[in-house]
Amino acid sequence: NGEWTTQADQAATFAIEKATIAGIDAAFDDGRMTCVEVIQAHLRRIEAYDDRGPALNALITINDGALAVAAEFDRQGMTAPTRRPLHCIPVILKDNFDTADMPTTGGSVTLARSVPLRDAFVVRKLREAGAIVLAKANMTELALGGITVSSLGGQTRNPYDLTRTPGGSSGGTGAAIAASFGVIGTGSDTGQSIRSPASADSLVGLRATRGLISRSGVIPASTTQDEVGPITRTVEDAARMLNVMVGYDPDDPVTAFGAQRIPPTYSAFLDRSGLQGARIGVLTQFFGREPIHDEVNRVTEAAIEKMTSAGGTLVRITIPELERLTRNIQVANYEAKPAFDSYLASLGPSAPVRSLDEFVARGAFHPSIRASLQAGQRATRDDPEYKNRLLRRDELRSAVMNAFAANKLDAILYPHQRSLVVPSREEHV
Repeated sequence: NGEWTTQADQAATFAIEKATIAGIDAAFDDGRMTCVEVIQAHLRRIEAYDDRGPALNALITINDGALAVAAEFDRQGMTAPTRRPLHCIPVILKDNFDTADMPTTGGSVTLARSVPLRDAFVVRKLREAGAIVLAKANMTELALGGITVSSLGGQTRNPYDLTRTPGGSSGGTGAAIAASFGVIGTGSDTGQSIRSPASADSLVGLRATRGLISRSGVIPASTTQDEVGPITRTVEDAARMLNVMVGYDPDDPVTAFGAQRIPPTYSAFLDRSGLQGARIGVLTQFFGREPIHDEVNRVTEAAIEKMTSAGGTLVRITIPELERLTRNIQVANYEAKPAFDSYLASLGPSAPVRSLDEFVARGAFHPSIRASLQAGQRATRDDPEYKNRLLRRDELRSAVMNAFAANKLDAILYPHQRSLVVPSREEHV
């Protein structure tokens, strides 16, 4: 009858830890489950593994209204013609994505009760596509680092190794998706904050091309470097999520550059034989050469072998002067204060603080981000070094594109980091 009455029946009917968008759609097609049952199953998994059991500590807030949304979907009917692209798909949002019905905290005790005036552009698009926001995930506080620890959420653990971090700053989303607390998730990436948890938690993470996805309504770190994107367990789910997330948003003018470059569907590019004839550059300079790097190197070399056996041609390459080109090109510190102050202004009169300076003066933040906060207070866009770094970023871009052209490449491959993610620091404010 499609009802899950026991955990054994549930396991026999649907493997929640392997759930995909297509799998849930198929289960709706043949009447094996209802939307309420999908949400209940994920809530049970959260209850069993986030605060209890391994205590992953991946989530900050559970959406109390998720079951009511699911019940309304069931009332409207589950026939395929009425379903939307992400119908009843549980999504985990990094807690720097604005939600008008839940706090958006950035992992900060200072913002613990901050409820924005409206959803972020991406959140609105996900909801319109039928996704149900199940929870908001922990993160490195204000996305200022890569270990996913915050004053509000504490330390998140890696589901595959509880002694290590899940990467960051989107590590709460990464741990939650790896542990099947949701089917899809969102991350933001200023330096490596989507790619890091994807690597650390065996996931698919996509930092979108600048201008494809709006960043409005996402607590910012840098107007130049910030991007957002999907975090999922499969490539297909990342493509399906990307279909929904992309689009022009007048509140983020950079999306005008991507508006004419969006295909009808990214799912059309899913091709199991897609590596046939592809040329992929293996960037040797990003591999470590010490014993501590051996494990990552072995995994990367195994991936290279699989890609070669799938028809790809993998070419070992170097980029001239890469060390110089990648040194001191971050501009987040110079943009942090005006970006954060502008976000706080968007919260209206209920904003818990009015400026980065006031946030720092309160002192209610995790000590690991103190240096980043203070650097953001000091640096300004009037500093000549800010312009120099922007110019060096252009020089790096030119060098990378020349590597593509000279070697006739379709992509460049390298390990996300040279050694395993660091052990976690079980500390709280």
